[in-house]
Amino acid sequence: MDAPIKVAIFGGTGQTGSLIVDGLLASSTNFEIFNITRESSFHSASNEKLRARGVTVIKADTKGPKQDLVEILQGIDIVIAALHFNALLDQVSLARAAKEAGVGRFVPCNFGTPGIRGINLTNDLKLDILDQVLTLHLPYTVIDVGWWSQEALSAAPLPSGRTSHWFLERMRIIPGDGNVKCAFTSTADIGPYIARVLADPRTLNQKVLCCTDVLTYNEVVDIIEEESGEKTQKIYKSAEKIFEDLAAGKAALEANPEDWEAKFKVIMNQYYNSYGLRGDNTPQIAKYLGYLDFQELYPDAKGETMRMVVQSVMQEGLKANSDIKH
Repeated sequence: MDAPIKVAIFGGTGQTGSLIVDGLLASSTNFEIFNITRESSFHSASNEKLRARGVTVIKADTKGPKQDLVEILQGIDIVIAALHFNALLDQVSLARAAKEAGVGRFVPCNFGTPGIRGINLTNDLKLDILDQVLTLHLPYTVIDVGWWSQEALSAAPLPSGRTSHWFLERMRIIPGDGNVKCAFTSTADIGPYIARVLADPRTLNQKVLCCTDVLTYNEVVDIIEEESGEKTQKIYKSAEKIFEDLAAGKAALEANPEDWEAKFKVIMNQYYNSYGLRGDNTPQIAKYLGYLDFQELYPDAKGETMRMVVQSVMQEGLKANSDIKH
């Protein structure tokens, strides 16, 4: 058997990090996984579950001395940052430690939609971090996965409630006229897709957009109604309303930079503009920005289509309702 690829993931018990760990563990590639966690979470139930699955859990402070991180990362092939939004800037110290430790590939915390500077605060921050990585001449792979397919179902909640366990109020609207294409990936495929990218030498020092479907939001709603047999209520948010709310959020943020509600309002409306109006979240635009296309790299890859996701989510909803009744 080939020597294992040693992967250290920061945030392996988080929402995205846990999906990545699942994909690495299920991969045919021999990955040896280390979850780097805060001391306060070292004995958490989530970390105990990882240990039971063969993951080594190591405690470290991303804000602590760089040399401590360097020692932990000695011998590590790949570092993955799967951090909360509030901790994105911690990647700068991680990258510096990874460079000093001789890490062969650094994967920054992207895992979202591609885009250019000046459109989205979150994307700007991610690009700033990539600049730091490039300044260090640190080998890297940027991986974006578009929008989660399951979250798109919030655009058209079913009257029966069969998809309510995935409902997110911030995703209740359809940006613009709903006719702009958008890249989607099911949560079930995020980990396996990322594992495949990381095992491929062609993706070193590259950006990759992973996705299974490229659909408009109107097409997503059509699929939901076809599979459910139910009629849904569409709520469109015009470009004018998006920019109006964006301006209001920015004004509130200028008045109080600690206003998280205002910051969230800005970020979400910037996303609506980027993926819902401009069409930045597509393989075509990603290629223009220098990304490789996952489907072209791996034409044999078969992920969960939006139709399959709708079917699966409805089944989960039926089971949840049945469990509640009993």
